[in-house]
Amino acid sequence: MGWRRASQYTLYRIGRLPGTGYAIAGGFAWGAAMSFTPFIGLHILLAIVGAWLTRCSAVAAAIGTVVGNPWTFPFIWIGLYKAGIFMGVSVEGVDPDTMDFTSLFGHVTMAFFDRDWAYLADQAFPLLLPMLAASVPAAIIVWVIFFLLLKPVIERYKFAAHARRTRAKVAMIERLAREQESTT
Repeated sequence: MGWRRASQYTLYRIGRLPGTGYAIAGGFAWGAAMSFTPFIGLHILLAIVGAWLTRCSAVAAAIGTVVGNPWTFPFIWIGLYKAGIFMGVSVEGVDPDTMDFTSLFGHVTMAFFDRDWAYLADQAFPLLLPMLAASVPAAIIVWVIFFLLLKPVIERYKFAAHARRTRAKVAMIERLAREQESTT
């Protein structure tokens, strides 16, 4: 129940954003696509820049980065790493079959917080290179999927909301006209 309600609320908030269906769907797609890059901490900035370059909604782009979250990042990162290895991108001397992704990621995170740049250069690069290579096609695919799914939904929502507002205005004008006639 919680996930469904959260996703419905997110869709409701996205539909209420100002802008066209293209701008909102494109912005959200930028946020989702940038979540499929290994640039932790830069997802929102990259999404906003991409949205700005394509005249999409920067607010929707920031909201779209929720696709990458603590529950989805491990799957995204492992998927990117394996896709990069499948694409043939690896560092010489590193066997991807024996690499323990989970422990390496934990050590890389601690090295980042400890500012151990030498360890990061030696240990993170073999992990980062395949992820970077796979993130480009993954981000393109994710952008297209989210854009194609969201654009018609947002346009339909905006059209229905506009129709409701128009009907309410017409009803109010008719009511005022009836009141005006009854007083004269």
